[in-house]
Amino acid sequence: MEVPQVAGKAKAISHTLVAATRMSDVAYERILERLFDRRVPVGAFVSQSELSAIVDVPVAPLRDALRKLEAEGILTIHPRSGIQFIKPGMELTRATYQFRAIIERSAIRVFAEQGDEAVMNALEMRHSRLVRRIEREGVGKEQLEEMDALEGELHGAIIGALRNPLIDSTYRRMHNYLRLLRLDSKLTSPIMIRTLKEHLDILEACSTRNADAAEAKLQSHFQAAMQRNLGLV
Repeated sequence: MEVPQVAGKAKAISHTLVAATRMSDVAYERILERLFDRRVPVGAFVSQSELSAIVDVPVAPLRDALRKLEAEGILTIHPRSGIQFIKPGMELTRATYQFRAIIERSAIRVFAEQGDEAVMNALEMRHSRLVRRIEREGVGKEQLEEMDALEGELHGAIIGALRNPLIDSTYRRMHNYLRLLRLDSKLTSPIMIRTLKEHLDILEACSTRNADAAEAKLQSHFQAAMQRNLGLV
């Protein structure tokens, strides 16, 4: 008679653990969303209860999400004090672009030699279309959204060429740093057009299957992007 009760309790515990895991995933995503939409300012210091209210998630699953984000370097947990979010600076900018260069310089060679030509052509067309639209209309919400999409799709395609799930997951986490770095950057028409044309140079080299040129164009793009993030150009 006791066996069904034990099995029932085990099943209930299992469901509870799954629900808690899902809530911690929700908390993780919401914390990042609030950070990227500036409802939690970069460098902010908040209590767990304040953050729980901001993301509308109970404290228990919130703690799991905070530990994960701390391991990823997004924040620091101060026991009995609060949570300190990272504030981007020169060191984070340098480290982020150094990491990107290490990974993507290998990936771009594979993408240039083996990448899907249809993907390259589609990206090239969308980049050119956006350049013309910005030149004609300036910067608006739709242009910013398309710029963000193209940035993710181009570099995602480059990384995807390696077909390495470990690199994919690591790069996705690193992408959070990139979004943090851009929070304090103002995207103007000249900056967006310059960035898009750097992307087009990369795509042109890839479309001719010239791995050396593609790697050189990518490296030039990273150097220029890092300078833009540091406010040097």
